[in-house]
Amino acid sequence: MDDNLITRAREVLTTALVVHTDIVARRAEGIYVEDKDGTRYMDFTSGLATTNTGHNHPRVVEAIKKQADSLIHSGCIFHSEPVVALSEKLRDVPPAGLDTFFYANSGAEAVEGAMKLARFTTKRQGIIAFTGAFHGRTFGALSLTASSARYRRGYHPLLPSTYHSPYPHCYRCPLGKSQETCSIDCFDYLERLLKQLILPEDVAAIIIEPILGEGGYVVPPDDFLKRLRTLCDRCGILLIFDEVQCGMGRTGRFFASEHVGVVPDIMTLAKGIASGMPLGAIVSRKEIMEKWPPGTHGTTFGGNPLSCAAAIATAKVIQEEGLLENARVVGELALKRLTAMQERHPSIGDVRGRGLMVGMEIVKNGKEPDPEGLERIAKHSLKKGLILLECGTEKNIIRLAPPLIIREEEMERGLAIMDEALESLASEE
Repeated sequence: MDDNLITRAREVLTTALVVHTDIVARRAEGIYVEDKDGTRYMDFTSGLATTNTGHNHPRVVEAIKKQADSLIHSGCIFHSEPVVALSEKLRDVPPAGLDTFFYANSGAEAVEGAMKLARFTTKRQGIIAFTGAFHGRTFGALSLTASSARYRRGYHPLLPSTYHSPYPHCYRCPLGKSQETCSIDCFDYLERLLKQLILPEDVAAIIIEPILGEGGYVVPPDDFLKRLRTLCDRCGILLIFDEVQCGMGRTGRFFASEHVGVVPDIMTLAKGIASGMPLGAIVSRKEIMEKWPPGTHGTTFGGNPLSCAAAIATAKVIQEEGLLENARVVGELALKRLTAMQERHPSIGDVRGRGLMVGMEIVKNGKEPDPEGLERIAKHSLKKGLILLECGTEKNIIRLAPPLIIREEEMERGLAIMDEALESLASEE
């Protein structure tokens, strides 16, 4: 640990930003991060679900270097090849029909733009999101975020005409139902919302994460997203899928929505899109984007040539190096091993996920969230060289999101460390 650097950071950087470990990174490669003393850590967070191709993938690095030699910035002053080439590349990736792009710098910016696009083109104002959602921390995105009240503290009043309906979190049903008896009652709640709080003809869009990210790595029933698509079609509401965290191969498909065959009207991307370079995207059909005339939205840095070059290389690596299949295979291995561990460790309440987007609830006294237990597991694992990250409203869910290049033996090694940490937790109780 470089105590001097951390001390210097505390002198000049805001306390608002949480840095999850005291690791002072010197370099990173693949699934590993190395500190100044040469200690290597397995990164099961992918730098917050961002380095999907692994840290410093050579093809991505080479693309950035090559682009830096010719053009670093274009702004909205002139055209550049990378932004057009990236759009052509992503246009040919499922789901079909989402073929027109607006680039931003982050997921939150992409969500903000998607809200503006929906409101402007429908001439409606209402936006419906879901409890547990995380869509960003800028003002509009924060108005949709509902994974923790802490994020909203001190910022009220937030954006008007935003509403929330329960996310279908079957392990912790917000309506008190059990998985055995539930008939997706949360969808009925949404339909009541459209009768009691805002009429469908006043709703511009419904925005949802196809798999809940920061809110708990929750996979909703397939039928929920299908019924949502039908509802939006019937009421003329635009359906927005926030794929900022679950997109770009994270679930074993390029986009999580592919698992259920539902195509949104608008999709937001960021995080894994450029392997760590800042980039976000709003994706929609041309017929919708053409209703957004020149000057109704803008950006200075969005579509930066370096970031777009990195994103092109990222998409090629995901497709050409078999990362989607690897995410499926290694993800299935992780779910199988964690489910077996659950039988031996009562502190594991639930295991769920798709591909390499896997959540594990840490509980006590049956089903009570145990964030303190998770913290001890994470600290034990870090000492053994494994970086873990929490999520969920109670911060009691370990999210496993390693780079998509992870090998089976590396996953086995990481899970063995977690198993040891769980044994240690049990011995403390």
